[in-house]
Amino acid sequence: MSLTKQKQQTAYLALKEIFGYTSPMQSPRVLKMIVSSGVGKKRDKKQVEIIENRLARITGQKPSSRPARISIASFKVRAGDTVGLQVTLRGARMFDFLDKLIHVALPRTRDFRGLSAKAIDDMGNLTIGVKEHTIFPETSDEDLKDVFGFAVTIVTTAHTKAEAEAFFRHIGMPLIAEPSTAKK
Repeated sequence: MSLTKQKQQTAYLALKEIFGYTSPMQSPRVLKMIVSSGVGKKRDKKQVEIIENRLARITGQKPSSRPARISIASFKVRAGDTVGLQVTLRGARMFDFLDKLIHVALPRTRDFRGLSAKAIDDMGNLTIGVKEHTIFPETSDEDLKDVFGFAVTIVTTAHTKAEAEAFFRHIGMPLIAEPSTAKK
């Protein structure tokens, strides 16, 4: 069993005093993780395949392509062209990826000091932008010319931003406290 899954199971005991939970089903849980990447202006099918293969290696699941819905002449995009790739993770793969993200990938990020708590939205979901896919150990470092970024969204059952922040801190997400903006 993954470390993050074990911590999620103890979230009720840790958070029931703060939020007044009366049942373990009230405590927040991670529902799914969505990893998405845009392919940008890459018209070359090989480049799209490289991004697809590396996302599959990182997440352990084949990404699905996201086609353009309409044609936009100024962006030279036709309806049906692949404009992005997306992977939705649930279950064991989700917890494995979350463990890898927290304990391996984020600490390998250059000048990493923590994630901003402002990245949590009002519905209790956390979105992280990863600038370089090379922070994951599955990717090969010899092809540095093909570096791409992607977004990771962690969807939870938390009802408020405060609940989500406490839950993410409990499972080990490296959130930093935002400095006060009050003038002295």
